[in-house]
Amino acid sequence: MRATVLVRPKAGILDPQGEAVESSLRQLGFPVGETRIGRVIDLDVEAATADEARNEIQRMCERLLANPLIESYEIEVAE
Repeated sequence: MRATVLVRPKAGILDPQGEAVESSLRQLGFPVGETRIGRVIDLDVEAATADEARNEIQRMCERLLANPLIESYEIEVAE
């Protein structure tokens, strides 16, 4: 089963990379608000159901893919 995980800093956590991109975009004349930089992780997971895959990926996020103290994550499973 194919899944995508989007990991990004939680609100209130400093994001220097996002701040640098935001500043550069404004200097180029783009009217942007807060900019956050995250990462996308694509996975192929062996699971019988989407719920089973989601549960397994959630465990992966909690143990390795994200730091739950400073990052949030979203899981999307393609059935």
